[in-house]
Amino acid sequence: MVTVYIIVAVVAYLLGSIPFGYLLVRVFRGEDVRLTGSGNIGATNVARTGAKGLGIATLVLDALKGAAAVYLAGLLVGSKYPLCQEHLELYFCIPILRFQALAALCAVLGHCFPVWLSFKGGKGVATALGVFCVLFPKAILLALAIFIIVVAVTRYVSLGSILGAIAFPVAAYFLQESDWLSLLLASSVSLIVILKHHENIRRLLTGTEHRFGGGKVPVAEKQL
Repeated sequence: MVTVYIIVAVVAYLLGSIPFGYLLVRVFRGEDVRLTGSGNIGATNVARTGAKGLGIATLVLDALKGAAAVYLAGLLVGSKYPLCQEHLELYFCIPILRFQALAALCAVLGHCFPVWLSFKGGKGVATALGVFCVLFPKAILLALAIFIIVVAVTRYVSLGSILGAIAFPVAAYFLQESDWLSLLLASSVSLIVILKHHENIRRLLTGTEHRFGGGKVPVAEKQL
């Protein structure tokens, strides 16, 4: 059982650590996205390079790698312990959701701290969206609605991400059945997303946060 946990964690981390934003900008524009805007490799910052198409591609690919990590964890555990889906009362059975929640956490950690880029990655929003779509699909709909409304009204992607991350664990608790450990692991993903936005929170409080659609931002703004 411990071996399965380790395999799930490592595979999910490696999938999550694929730096699609960095790779797309490097390949198609010959630039280092880390030298633009906030300096991270996420979809919003990729869009700030002036390539909104690459930003959309980054968003989709980052979400897909998160979804793939959680889905593959379910396949792995389901094939190794097939009885667990029907006989959860057996002493060796652990809900598959728990393994998938672990995969979700590790995939987001991989995106935020990729080994390939000296552990300096993105903020985990798109990857969190992907893992939650598989893990808690009902809850993510509410969190996504909050994100869209906030961004549409304020044009602050960071604020929408933060509020969506806060809303997700609450929605997951009330809208879907899960064991406490799975919910705790999923909530940890939300916490990581919020903590990775600490600079954005400071800029929001001081009124210096960049609004989406405001054009290309020099890397110097990362230090504001």
